[in-house]
Amino acid sequence: MVERAEPDAVVAARAAPPGVRGGRGGWAVAGIAGALAGVLAFHRAVPNTPGRVGSLLESFLPWLGVAVALLLAVALVRRSAVALVSVLLPVAAWVHLFGGLLLPGTGGGVRELTVVQHNVSDENRDPAATARALIEAGADLVALEELVAPQLAVYEKALAADYPHHVVRGTVGLWSTYPLSGERPVDIKPADIPEGWSRGVRAVVHSPYGDVAAYVAHLPSVRIGAGGLASQRRDESARLLGRAVAAERTDAVILLGDLNGAVEDRGLAPLTSRLNVAERGFAFSFPAAFPVARIDQVMARSATVGHIRTLPATGSDHLPVLARVALR
Repeated sequence: MVERAEPDAVVAARAAPPGVRGGRGGWAVAGIAGALAGVLAFHRAVPNTPGRVGSLLESFLPWLGVAVALLLAVALVRRSAVALVSVLLPVAAWVHLFGGLLLPGTGGGVRELTVVQHNVSDENRDPAATARALIEAGADLVALEELVAPQLAVYEKALAADYPHHVVRGTVGLWSTYPLSGERPVDIKPADIPEGWSRGVRAVVHSPYGDVAAYVAHLPSVRIGAGGLASQRRDESARLLGRAVAAERTDAVILLGDLNGAVEDRGLAPLTSRLNVAERGFAFSFPAAFPVARIDQVMARSATVGHIRTLPATGSDHLPVLARVALR
């Protein structure tokens, strides 16, 4: 009986040590891993035109961790040393960007304010229940957006006992357990939006730890369509808000708001370049049914935003977020 000669590739594969099998597949995984690591490490280099593709990428940047995990699984299945070593690059890049958010928060400090940020939705069918849920969080400050009649009256009545001090300008408001002063609207209206659009307010909170200028803002919405990410109005509004914060004379500042963007999004750079963002927690807040991004933000100056987390769903399409802010 004559034995058939096996192809050289089969003989080589059988002879190869387990750690280097699947050479071609291993190099393919390595190539993808290198590209993924480059996107994570140099996402700012991704051009924003056309379609603001850079901002779109940055809006969902943490989710590239899923792709990294899948690549790692493929490398382990293939038992390819080249693939395994290469996958360490995007792993390291992701951990550098987001690993700190996974760490547990530190304990409460003596100069700390607890704050809640919530877009309550102008279509909320049960504002009274939403108000009760926010009260249960026990925050010192509560910032709300999309306040419209007749729901506004419900919030004012429900929150009055626990938050005796409040200010509302346009569709945004701030409720506080501590006295407020210097209340005024903040003009963040893009040039092409008609008059009457008011989504910014500022007030000084007289806390036991010193005065804090609190800003509440609701930046314009963004849309994803065939042309990419439509964020021009949001970006313009962020620049106006950034200038207002830069001109603020009170040393300590807390910004709370639905900013319609993740902190990695370059469109929010006028704010993130001036203010500290949360150090712990992902707190994906939108959409409430299946949260994929945190667009509800807490930022601060001369203060540290510690752990941020979401609260249970209310009647809104956003989840509330709660954060601890330690004043310096």
